[in-house]
Amino acid sequence: MTESVYASVTIQPEGLYNVHAATPGIIEHIIVGEGDSVNADQIIAKIIALDPEINVENAVISVELARDNLKGGSSVLKSINDEIRSTKEQLLVDSVNYLRQQRLWEQNIGSKAEFESRKLKFDQSKSQLDILKKKYSRTKNELESNYKQSINALKKTQSTLSDYFIRSRMEGRLYSLLKKDGEVVGLQEPIAQIGRHSFIVEMLIDEVDVTRIHLRQKAMIALDAYEGVVFEAKVSKIYPQKNSLSQTFKVEAEFVEGPEILYAGLSGEANIIISEKEDVITIPLEYLLEGDKVKTDDGNIDVVCGMRNLEHVEIVSGLDTETEIIKP
Repeated sequence: MTESVYASVTIQPEGLYNVHAATPGIIEHIIVGEGDSVNADQIIAKIIALDPEINVENAVISVELARDNLKGGSSVLKSINDEIRSTKEQLLVDSVNYLRQQRLWEQNIGSKAEFESRKLKFDQSKSQLDILKKKYSRTKNELESNYKQSINALKKTQSTLSDYFIRSRMEGRLYSLLKKDGEVVGLQEPIAQIGRHSFIVEMLIDEVDVTRIHLRQKAMIALDAYEGVVFEAKVSKIYPQKNSLSQTFKVEAEFVEGPEILYAGLSGEANIIISEKEDVITIPLEYLLEGDKVKTDDGNIDVVCGMRNLEHVEIVSGLDTETEIIKP
């Protein structure tokens, strides 16, 4: 005798999930159709993105401008560098004039005013060179920072633009499209359903039976599309959360050897085997009276029941194979 738990069955693609857009908008074009195979990261639809595309173009222009300012032939740094070179040449002239006037002054030749004028011009050129070097260093740091910031801004706008391309996160098949070209899509609205090519058996178990279900238990599956054929499966996953609407728990099973052709949504029923016994006495359930009694020619007698299924109940004691029972 076999004791089992009943479950309703729906065939579902493995890993089935709802595809959502990362940003709301209007669907410009859906690229794949229902039933088409898809690769991981493949674009399946595009949302109209006028502003983000303009933002990317502006960001590219900003990067090019920042790069030209930093590295271009007519860059700000080149202009400052030209000033530094010119100031160095002037400093060299002022240095020679100052040293010459200093030697003359030490020999009491020339006026003090002329000596101080040469010294002042030398000091001014030296100070100007220091100022330009600091300006060059500061400007270079600012331009490098602007260039890096413009690159980061471009990456950010490009990332935003990628939100307008809806991609598959797995290799598999697009099972259903829930939107069409030109329709508005929100963040909470699914656009499509994608799953793997393989299928799992999704079963709903009544809460009174779920504690008797364990991984790797055998499940006998009968599908409406395959009348009269029973397929064997093994319990592979037990979901811990009860569905408050249906008062059931979801359990998944994998076919040991399933049918060659399956479609998403096929329905049926299952019996999950809880225990099996051989050489037991059983009677049809309709022969069992309330209080675990059966009716015989000698009246009602008490019996001890064991396991049961939808049709039969095991009689542990109280009856033997020679006892005749009467259907109430």
